[in-house]
Amino acid sequence: MLSYVLRRILLMVPTVFGIMLITFTVTQFVPGGPVERIIAEMESRAAAAGEVASTAGSVYQGGQGLDEERIAELKKIYGFDKPPAVRFINMMKNYLVFDFGESYYHHRKVTDLVISRLPVSMSLGLWTFVIVYLTCIPLGIRKAVRDGSRFDTFTSTVILVGYAIPGFVLAIVLIVLFGGGSFFSLFPLRGLVSDNWHELGPVAKVADYLWHMVLPVTSMTVGSLAVMTMLTKNSFLEEISKQYVLTARAKGLSENRVLYRHVFRNAIIPIITGFPGSFITAFFTGSLLIETIFSLNGMGLLAFESIMNRDYPVVLGTLYFFTIIGLVSRLLSDLSYVMVDPRITFESVER
Repeated sequence: MLSYVLRRILLMVPTVFGIMLITFTVTQFVPGGPVERIIAEMESRAAAAGEVASTAGSVYQGGQGLDEERIAELKKIYGFDKPPAVRFINMMKNYLVFDFGESYYHHRKVTDLVISRLPVSMSLGLWTFVIVYLTCIPLGIRKAVRDGSRFDTFTSTVILVGYAIPGFVLAIVLIVLFGGGSFFSLFPLRGLVSDNWHELGPVAKVADYLWHMVLPVTSMTVGSLAVMTMLTKNSFLEEISKQYVLTARAKGLSENRVLYRHVFRNAIIPIITGFPGSFITAFFTGSLLIETIFSLNGMGLLAFESIMNRDYPVVLGTLYFFTIIGLVSRLLSDLSYVMVDPRITFESVER
């Protein structure tokens, strides 16, 4: 086991390095970097000042663009005066100690900026994760037991319709129905908590937070129910049709004992093995459209802003961090598969 884990960890190093190298190289050819953006802003302000001066009748000469010394100074401030290879090596050295630098756009440390956005992402991701698992596993088992019945057909139709509806469309419908759009004004529409949250008591704070989460979490959850439910159902159906289940029934065991003592521990393996990875990534889940619709400043909105504003420290820093998180969660999923299913060993996995 130890050798397998060490081998996987060593493979993470070239994987992370390759992803960062490709992304860094792409950013070198994307037009409109931070220096160009600042130059454009300064020239536009200078042009606007020129129009005002011309209207006043004075002679204006500031709209002729920035001189080379000023441009070189801007490049030095942002580190673009060095060759790309040197900048990449220095960046990776800093990333090894999780020093992601400072945001070009927000003028804050990338670490502090990400931490400030995590409460939204953690709230959306964890609540969605918990609701999906608590709903889909019992529902999938029930559908497998009653396969082909009216209950199975009805629930399949409902969850597939929910799967077909985009999350942002459902969010708009919920706002219209329950957010004061045209019918009922039952739920708040912005932020994680109310403005007077600090003045509330402990119970009122929890209730206020949960009340704010109802609409955005519902918008994200409905579309996720179908995959997990059908995975659970198909996994149980496959196990129910096996010979050992027929043998257990022939011995006179009750259906509940056969289902939950024999079938359950084998059928649940594909679902449990994805649990560690899903649980870890739930902390960093971001949804741009949901966050925008409900005025939530989370990781999805931060990623979009960073890309649009060419905020390379945020883009590359978060990519490095989340790549490591993704690789670690994948390793934990593989380890859990081996631990849960005794038929699989580390030797077979390595081959």
